[in-house]
Amino acid sequence: MLEAISGNGWAILGAALAAGLAGCGSGLGVGIAGQAAAGVVSEDPNKFAQVLVLQLLPGTQGIYGLLVAFITLSKIGLLGGGLVDLAAADGFMIFAACLPIAIAGLGSAIAQGRCSAASIGIIVKKPDQFGKAMIFPAMVETYAILSLLVSILAITSL
Repeated sequence: MLEAISGNGWAILGAALAAGLAGCGSGLGVGIAGQAAAGVVSEDPNKFAQVLVLQLLPGTQGIYGLLVAFITLSKIGLLGGGLVDLAAADGFMIFAACLPIAIAGLGSAIAQGRCSAASIGIIVKKPDQFGKAMIFPAMVETYAILSLLVSILAITSL
């Protein structure tokens, strides 16, 4: 069954999922937080900088997915012009190595967007509590970073 898709096909599919799913999660997460931020800024434009930082946090997962995609495409030689002919099993292992950031990036970015939106609510009532408001969505970021590390370590070890 693995041979139905070439090794390069599996690796490219993994890179596409890493960038695509993590990017979709970031888009959704930033959108969720952005809706809350826009409401706050419409009432008090002076809070723009604080809510912008909270809105941007879910965007990091998309960057992580893109990084894994670049590492993957570089590893198989697609970016350097010297494409390596991978066996199907090797390509599938690279595909599997891309899944942690693809899946965790999607889920954590959406969760972080919701958490950021809630933290934006803190800024509305207590603008002096910005540091505390940052901690809640930053905790979600931990799991995106862990999945990024797993994907990078797995890809570079293959």
